[in-house]
Amino acid sequence: MSTTERPRILVVGGGYVGLYAARRILKKMRYAEATVTVVDPRSYMTYQPFLPEAAAGSISPRHVVVPLRRVVRGAEVLTGRVTTIDQDRKVATISPLVGEAYELPFDYLVIAMGAVSRTFPIPGLAEQGIGMKGIEEAIGLRNHVLEQLDKADSTTDEEVRRKALTFVFVGGGFAGAETIGEVEDMARDATKYYQNVKREDMRFILVDAADKILPEVGPKLGQYGKEHLESRGIEIYLETSMDSCVDGHVVLKNGLEVDSSTIVWTAGVKPNPALSRFGLPLGPRGHVDCNEKLQINGLDYAWAAGDNAQVPDLAAVKAGVPVERAWCPPNAQHALRQAKVLGDNVVAGMRGFPQKEYSHANKGAVAGLGLHKGVAMIVMGKVKIKLKGRLAWYMHRGYHGMAMPTWNRKIRVFADWTLGMFLKREVVSLGAMETPREEFYEAAKPAPAPAAPAQEKAKAS
Repeated sequence: MSTTERPRILVVGGGYVGLYAARRILKKMRYAEATVTVVDPRSYMTYQPFLPEAAAGSISPRHVVVPLRRVVRGAEVLTGRVTTIDQDRKVATISPLVGEAYELPFDYLVIAMGAVSRTFPIPGLAEQGIGMKGIEEAIGLRNHVLEQLDKADSTTDEEVRRKALTFVFVGGGFAGAETIGEVEDMARDATKYYQNVKREDMRFILVDAADKILPEVGPKLGQYGKEHLESRGIEIYLETSMDSCVDGHVVLKNGLEVDSSTIVWTAGVKPNPALSRFGLPLGPRGHVDCNEKLQINGLDYAWAAGDNAQVPDLAAVKAGVPVERAWCPPNAQHALRQAKVLGDNVVAGMRGFPQKEYSHANKGAVAGLGLHKGVAMIVMGKVKIKLKGRLAWYMHRGYHGMAMPTWNRKIRVFADWTLGMFLKREVVSLGAMETPREEFYEAAKPAPAPAAPAQEKAKAS
């Protein structure tokens, strides 16, 4: 970490908002006008809309992440966590990957910590559940599912086999519906290479507490998505929830009980709990309370955006939504646009210039449900265009492919898709990646001492 006499702009979080805001600030600043410091536990940003495709093997996991140091050149990138912030002293406490925690003074603050999985105190969930918020979880899910097929193909124990081939997904929003659609697609392809596992042997279950899935694309497309998934043999249980999953024994509120080795949790997100230690004004659900200029209320030197921020939705207010309910939803569409306005406002605030209000009308939503399957709602003024099937899937890939940060990653993602048109999907499990030293340890550990001969034992006695 370098020291500087220049004002420091501290960006807490290197996700979608943190990356784009830091790039925007660096672009708008004059040379040596300020130091931009980005702090994140990971040295890369993950493009979360591509996690389902990474889990299904349609995109290489390396192409779903963007290295921060390469993309925000000119900024300090610190790999660690901001544990506390003293707003009176304008000092943040940084806990690095190794070594002692230290204090870092700042002049301007950007909060871009994003969200974490929203969970409930369900017995067994912490031990059995698999999330879908990071690339590590997507890779782990892919390896885990293929391992279950390996296990089912090689065992003669019917109970073990049934548990291995039962997959439970909790949450019917974008993350849940897209993930189960992609994983079912991958598993269906994989069964072509197994002698003792067929698609009919597998059981996919999607559970949601709401009365519909994919609410972001509207009721008609949501119903189409439900019917499409059900046509592929996926069981969908709405207006129900999971009571427990101890040792993989899943108990649903509707009375259904199944044994499953795979429980994927995608039931919503919540703001990062660390925000409560930053001395910031928070809304009723834990979001940072911001005004329409993305400035944190009560702090003229601090801004926030993205999933961790409660930002007034001016476009929704103009459309007639009551002010008390008009908040920007946590999606990539808003995060990208908020980050650019935030970056401009930080530079304007630093120079004492007027800041811009953030306003963006919803442009629609797209979702992929597996290869060549999807739903899309495109908003053009007062007209809503609804698409489904292959055309919607092309819209999904086109939109997110272009939204992927940097041309380096855009090209790599489109190359993966192009190769996928001509080459078969990879169905190799690399579960040993999670314990890469195990085999070496077994080879290198000291051999056990030889047992004493029987006559020596007799003499000793």
